[in-house]
Amino acid sequence: MEAVRSLSTVALPSLITAHFSKPIFTIPLTHKKTNLTRFPKTKLNKFNAISPSISTQPEAAEIETGNLDHEEEKFDWFSHWYPLMPVCDLDKRAPHGMKVLGLDVVVWWDKNENAWKVFDDRCPHRLAPLSEGRIDQWGRLQCVYHGWCFNGSGDCKLIPQAPLDGPPIHSFPKACVAVYPSTVQNGIVWFWPNADPQYKDILTKKKPPYIPELDDPSFFGTTFFARDIPYGYEILVENLMDPSHVDREGGSPMDISHQKIDKNGFTATEQQGRKWSFISPCMIQASLTVNESPNNTQGKLPQKPPRKGLFIFFCIPVSPGNSRFIGVSPRNFSLWIDSFVTRWMHHIVQNLVIDSDLYLLRVQEEKLMEAGLSNWQKVCFVPTKADTMVALYRRWLNKYAGGQVNWRTTINGSLPPIPPKEQLLDRYRSHVVNCSSCIGAYKGLNALQISLEVFSITSVAIMAATKHGMISTVARNTLAAVAILCFLGSKWLSHFIYKNFHFHDYNHAFK
Repeated sequence: MEAVRSLSTVALPSLITAHFSKPIFTIPLTHKKTNLTRFPKTKLNKFNAISPSISTQPEAAEIETGNLDHEEEKFDWFSHWYPLMPVCDLDKRAPHGMKVLGLDVVVWWDKNENAWKVFDDRCPHRLAPLSEGRIDQWGRLQCVYHGWCFNGSGDCKLIPQAPLDGPPIHSFPKACVAVYPSTVQNGIVWFWPNADPQYKDILTKKKPPYIPELDDPSFFGTTFFARDIPYGYEILVENLMDPSHVDREGGSPMDISHQKIDKNGFTATEQQGRKWSFISPCMIQASLTVNESPNNTQGKLPQKPPRKGLFIFFCIPVSPGNSRFIGVSPRNFSLWIDSFVTRWMHHIVQNLVIDSDLYLLRVQEEKLMEAGLSNWQKVCFVPTKADTMVALYRRWLNKYAGGQVNWRTTINGSLPPIPPKEQLLDRYRSHVVNCSSCIGAYKGLNALQISLEVFSITSVAIMAATKHGMISTVARNTLAAVAILCFLGSKWLSHFIYKNFHFHDYNHAFK
């Protein structure tokens, strides 16, 4: 994505406090047999350095794909925290349905405990989605199908159809809803994708990765951008860790090496000192640090802290062919920008960046699935160091994580058909409707457009109904000019709304 165009340095791993622990359980990978064929393990013991331009050794970009030597090194997809949504885009008045790792969950605000709760998105009565329900006057989550109500612990507190003088069937274990551990950190709601009671206190043992800059009052630009992406998690991570695709014809050789790789992720460094960090399974961090030379050589004036900007990307696996992106870019310089550019204006630019390569990445994913996930190294030719981080990610995915996301459901891993571009690049359903800033701007701009149309029509009607001589020629001409301007303004605004909040086609041939 072009969001990485301005990156200069990626944050050191010490900037993030991540807690890793041994996997609690391991789920076997299920997929078509043709896609699980593994090619022989490379003879390389390390991720070899590739020449600054083209490698003289075809195997230089090889990644290890063999079986693990130790069971304890396997990555467990269901023993990690996953971000769901920024708090700023969640409405406390209503439940919100989401999908992660193929699991349907509902996020809702429990005012009795002052906490965001994450439940299995199905009522135990007849499996209706609780995300289509409401929060009742007592702060309970209510299923609208038959009115069953649940508290923040998942206990059923009301079955309207049960007789008052009968047995308390609402207290039966089967009347409860499965509750996932959840927490709020850095302004994001996180959840642990296992509702087994043994993980109720998992937060005391393992926490989501922490980013101190997001809680630092000296940093601005800490508002989030979130969008549902119609291609898979693996392709999304690859795209964000590819620093060279933004240059195309103007690209140049890159010298990238890696420092470590294990089940918890990896770090990589460019020759210029730029560092990249992948914190498995969801987080990519990059940073730009400008070490300014002190103006005070005598030491009489306090030295200003270095200018620093971060790019934080969260890549969430939703289902095969679908993922969710959450991004934020805190910085401690150019603070004046936030005074003039609103959040929804930033999101227009970020949506344009995502749309620029969305269609080609969806087609790329289709071709990779046809070739077989385990054959990535065979069908993709990655001979330069510019592809180091992409190959590192594929190495991590194959060596530690089973080669693909473990959905742990009846999902077979096949991709849905590629929809038309208008549907694939639809911004309204993938972002606007779920963004508190953009939906507010969308409604406001639509109201303004209607007002301009009404004023234009009303002005013409007044001129037509007014007899000659009742108003001066100057006033009539002024009213006519205003009517025309309002009409043109409404048409331009209609185009602006559609292009920025619904669909904007992206043709690389004319860019």
